[in-house]
Amino acid sequence: MNLYEHTIIARQDTSPSEIKQLTEKYSKIVEKNHGEVIKTENWGLLNLSYLIKKNKKGSYIHFKIKGKGDVIRELEKNETIDKKLLRFLTIRVKEFDLKTNYFSKKQDIESNEEKESRKN
Repeated sequence: MNLYEHTIIARQDTSPSEIKQLTEKYSKIVEKNHGEVIKTENWGLLNLSYLIKKNKKGSYIHFKIKGKGDVIRELEKNETIDKKLLRFLTIRVKEFDLKTNYFSKKQDIESNEEKESRKN
């Protein structure tokens, strides 16, 4: 089985309930094609580097997926059709980094570091 990190960018006017529906929809596609979603992260609304289809911002959703190449092909085929999405990107990785949350708020990171220092 291959390991993939897959990120999708939804339109900026997508509501939180629609984001949840998108997450569930694409997770079901992965599972239906004999893949496994290891972790899902909602990175929130972030600024884009340049305008994409007249959008300055996008809602980022990141998946860590375990499966074969057919899973990714089917996933990307469905995402190409979806009008709510601006972009998607899939990268094959050797191993997942499940500990680090890159897009958490600074306060959350500091509080987690304090908790870990107390344990030691």
